[in-house]
Amino acid sequence: MRHEGSPQHIELAGAQEVLQGLLDGVWEPTDEVRGPDDAQWVALENHPLFAEAAADIEPLPKMHEDEMKLDMNALIDVCLVLLIFFILTTSYSQLQARIDNPTLSGDEAGPPKVTKEQIEQQMIRVTVKLDHDKPVIAVEGKVVEERELAGVFQRFVKPANNTTTKTTVLLVFEGDVRNGTLTTIEDAARSAGVKRINWGVK
Repeated sequence: MRHEGSPQHIELAGAQEVLQGLLDGVWEPTDEVRGPDDAQWVALENHPLFAEAAADIEPLPKMHEDEMKLDMNALIDVCLVLLIFFILTTSYSQLQARIDNPTLSGDEAGPPKVTKEQIEQQMIRVTVKLDHDKPVIAVEGKVVEERELAGVFQRFVKPANNTTTKTTVLLVFEGDVRNGTLTTIEDAARSAGVKRINWGVK
């Protein structure tokens, strides 16, 4: 008995031992046998004594690993990491390029400075604060109801006498004033002709 095409063989006691080895998986249907009456080596699947038993055995497919095959999983993982790195680096570089670094040069003009006198002469001072959860609105130090705001602002935008026209509001609020109150003041000022509203938190 020998494996297919092998130059080496082994001696077995008889046909029963060959058949048992075939059933146990020791031999494959393609392995070759030569009995006392055989002139040459014959595959088990072609031998008259073992052909029927070999036909009932389904040979397992042989897995031949391709030595030239590369494992691409690790390469794909590395490529994904590099891709994410380049995307983040590019995004950060673009963002950094758009940010203007502050200059320390004394030639650059800084933010405009407004004096107290300019505020009193050019701006309508409005303050808002909460008193027992109720907003208290004061225009130039005088408490005003919300429904009266538009008329009060109108007096500053279009004064009856020859006083200076004011079209800018300085809105300062204290505490947790509701957004609805601030929006009401802003809408009343816009409707009266106010062109600019400066916000402040006290």
